[in-house]
This record gives sequence, structure tokens and C-alpha cells, in this order.
Amino acid sequence: MHVVYELLPIFPNVSHQRSDVAVIDSVLVHFRDSLNMHFKMLSGPSSDDSQEERAAFIDGDKVDPITFKSEAISVILINVEEEKTMRAADPYRRMSETGEMMQSMPDIRLNLYVLFVAKFKQYQSSLEYISSTVQYFQSRRVITRDMAPQLPENIEKLVVELVTLPFNEQNEIWNALRTTYHPSLLYRVKLIQYVDTDARAAKGAGDVSTTKKQISPVSE
Repeated sequence: MHVVYELLPIFPNVSHQRSDVAVIDSVLVHFRDSLNMHFKMLSGPSSDDSQEERAAFIDGDKVDPITFKSEAISVILINVEEEKTMRAADPYRRMSETGEMMQSMPDIRLNLYVLFVAKFKQYQSSLEYISSTVQYFQSRRVITRDMAPQLPENIEKLVVELVTLPFNEQNEIWNALRTTYHPSLLYRVKLIQYVDTDARAAKGAGDVSTTKKQISPVSE
């Protein structure tokens, strides 16, 4: 199946939101900050990397064409995909925490495609940071709330997968970014879940079994 990638607008700074709402920026901020900690641990306290931020977002004013930060790994959201294979049998009804059947809009489960781009003056440094990024995610393919308590409360866990694209699809991404190729990695992050917070009691809820089932939101 041929996939067309479209460059998404870089999201602006977002104010604090309700803790029960999963927001995309929280996930990317977690990756940026955690990678910075990982790089600093690898480099040691005496290195210049102990002071520099080696993982960063791009400048939102420099996206056409895109400009990557020098001497850093840029973290970029390039695509959002709805996960439709795990919908409930009746997506317009769900169980509340109190056991009441609620009428609501279907939950939205998203997979994020996140690109990590290395731009360093020394090409060898780009390769070293790409390797360090692979190492970081290799040991954190599943990120739970115990590992990342700062994530929104309704994200039970994230599953991170390295995506290997055919050359033609890689070209599509770089053409959309309107820039030349840099050493990079593409990861799929699943699942981010958005729940209808305006749900109301369902009509005829008394006729519906209120047995609450716990379903894992992610399967590897």
C-alpha cells in the first residue's frame, strides 16, 4: 500500500490543559527532554553536551523551507494516523468510572509518526547521535506511566516502533519538507487516545449490562 506523507503544521505553544486529555505535544516534549537526558548521560559531566540541548524542536517561523537546528537532533511530527482496528463494538457508548453507561462520540486513537533528524557540522557526529537515539528507543519500546509520570493520565502506555520506508516514500517526506536529506530516523508512536469529555447518560442504559471490562489500549 502506497502512503502519501503530508508535512503537518508545527504546533504552537499550548497552554496547560486538563490532565485527563491526551495531547500530542506532551508526548513530543517527553521525547525531546528524555533524549537530552540520555545524551548527557552518555557524554558525561565534563563534555560540552552536558550544557547543550542536543534534542530540540524546530523554529516554527522557519518551516518553508524547513530549517533544522545545527548541532542537534530535531524532533518533528510529520504525520498523524487514526487507529481504527481497535474500536469498540458500539463506539457511541462507553462505561464511565462509576459504572454508568454513557452516550458519547467515539474515542479517537492516534498513531504519531515522529522524525528525528541529525544535523551536525561533523558528519560522524550525526551518525553518533542517530545511533544514540536508536539505543534510547531500543530500551524503551514500551513507555509506561511509571517510566513517564508527566504524560497525561489517560495514556496508559506508548509503543514506539522504528519505521523503515522504501526509498520512494523517503523521497516524498524530504520533498514535503523542502530540504536536503540528513541522517534521520522515523518512529511510529501508538496510541494517543482522545475521549469525548462531553459524554452524557445513555438512553435505555438500564437495559445494558454494566459489567466493566478492562481492555489494553495497545498490543505489540
